[in-house]
Amino acid sequence: MKTASLENNRHSLAHLLAAAVMELYPDAKRTIGPAIDNGFFYDFQFTKPISDSDLPSIEKKMRQLLPGWTKFEKSEVSEKDAKKKYADNPFKLELIEEYAKGGLTLYKSGNFSDLCRGGHAENPAKEIAPDSFKLSHVAGAYWRGDEKNPMLTRIYGLAFASKKELDDYLKFQEEAKKRDHKKLGPELDLFTFSELVGAGLPLWTPRGTLIRTLLDDFVWELRKKFGYHRVEIPHITKKDLYEKSGHWDKFKNELFRIQTREGHVFAMKPMNCPHHTQIYARKQWSYRDLPQRYANTTMVYRDEQTGELSGLSRVRSITQDDAHVFCRADQNVEEMSKIWEIIEEFYKGCGFPELEIRLSFHDPKAQEKYLGTPKLWKTAEAQLEKLVKSKKAKAEIAIGEAAFYGPKIDFMANDSLGREWQVATIQLDMNMPERFDLSCVNEKGEQERIVMIHAAIMGSIERFMSVLIEHFAGAFPLWLSPVQVAVLPINDKVASYARSISKDLMQNNVRVELDDRNESIGKKIREAEKQKIPYMLIIGGKEAEAGTVSIRGRGEKDLGVMKHEEFIEKIKNEAVAKAAS
Repeated sequence: MKTASLENNRHSLAHLLAAAVMELYPDAKRTIGPAIDNGFFYDFQFTKPISDSDLPSIEKKMRQLLPGWTKFEKSEVSEKDAKKKYADNPFKLELIEEYAKGGLTLYKSGNFSDLCRGGHAENPAKEIAPDSFKLSHVAGAYWRGDEKNPMLTRIYGLAFASKKELDDYLKFQEEAKKRDHKKLGPELDLFTFSELVGAGLPLWTPRGTLIRTLLDDFVWELRKKFGYHRVEIPHITKKDLYEKSGHWDKFKNELFRIQTREGHVFAMKPMNCPHHTQIYARKQWSYRDLPQRYANTTMVYRDEQTGELSGLSRVRSITQDDAHVFCRADQNVEEMSKIWEIIEEFYKGCGFPELEIRLSFHDPKAQEKYLGTPKLWKTAEAQLEKLVKSKKAKAEIAIGEAAFYGPKIDFMANDSLGREWQVATIQLDMNMPERFDLSCVNEKGEQERIVMIHAAIMGSIERFMSVLIEHFAGAFPLWLSPVQVAVLPINDKVASYARSISKDLMQNNVRVELDDRNESIGKKIREAEKQKIPYMLIIGGKEAEAGTVSIRGRGEKDLGVMKHEEFIEKIKNEAVAKAAS
């Protein structure tokens, strides 16, 4: 847990980093340096580029300076004097212009002073252990996050309360690096990126597409039980749709826009809900026809900045396993309860048996950020609390985390490294039906306003795939493995028998790969292990003569010898089950 003192230490280290850089690179222009989770950073403009190889000397200088940093001295400075001090630094001058009205303060420690608002260690030399921090890496960052501004060099540092905590974190990072989906995905031949196609636009290989399809089919299998119907929608729309829904005003700068030859403005869809309202609105519904449940797995597109893209975690083309339920107000808790059941069963099958619940509510102090009235929000949030209570679940309430059109239940999963991820969501929307005038005819023959429930089980399939790859370190459970069995004949003499086993497995819907290359069995095994294939069948002369297979499990597990018909029955039953291990 991050404490105030640790936060202050990290901020103090950002100052220390700047001091070390200015001593080693006096021509550099310093900008800002905050404390962040796990450490700190500072942005600089260097006259000559630096790299990770320069960090040890900067870190050494920081440790040399630290003993002389026994306190931080605060002093107020006028706008005139501040501008004089930083006359050759356009970045600091911009900050001075912006913050002068609120008063400017300098903080000095050792021989170094910097414009700052405070929050430091009282005695850095005493409070910061020299072996509790480490500079980690260099990255590019636009000044103030705007790609129209100059590109700066950001130096990141790690900082903890002790050397042990730092070492533990570094070990954790090493394990995370081994599991990084950006590394494992291409190694396992699941997806690729192309400069010709563009950043943030993943291309899925046959193996990766197979996993995506298996996941989506599982979601559909669960939804079908509760009466959902598949629908399909176009990938573009007139801007009018999003103006009416409220998305245009909220997200217009994040939309890919298209202008037609006739001058009409269209947008690549960044979400699906407005389209689905129009499927509902195609005719007048009776209360007897409700709920209407629409499911749609489709791509949406968002104009993310290049610097924010990260593997599958942040992309420009996002596949959503989206669903929307249109129902009466008194049906919403029951409908959301069904979605909850789908979520629990899906994540249990994907290796996340325990989910934590977060109620993401609006911030009543910032009502202008949300569609609808305070009364509508109060009603919707009460319904979500009622659902959580009916499930006898504990929920954290997160004020200000709601979608702009409605509150939501966020389901949080912890992966095998203990990292928390927001996965599925259930959102209750009373605003979209108002904006699109969606209703049904009730028992009295009157028009009755309906409600809309948004239900994404995986949310973004791309992002969920990144979590899944890292959770399993690429060693997927059998039902999700692109190749479930590798058949490895020792030599050409047993090739015919190996082919017959492969054929039998395929006929029983087992995903099998026959490696009949003229290579050593050791090499074949190593490559199958590298591809994290769950089972390897080693076929030699004895096995061919006896009609058996020698079974090797993923992770160098010798599982003995079995009649090949018995193995087919075993694997067939195992492949059908959605077990996480």
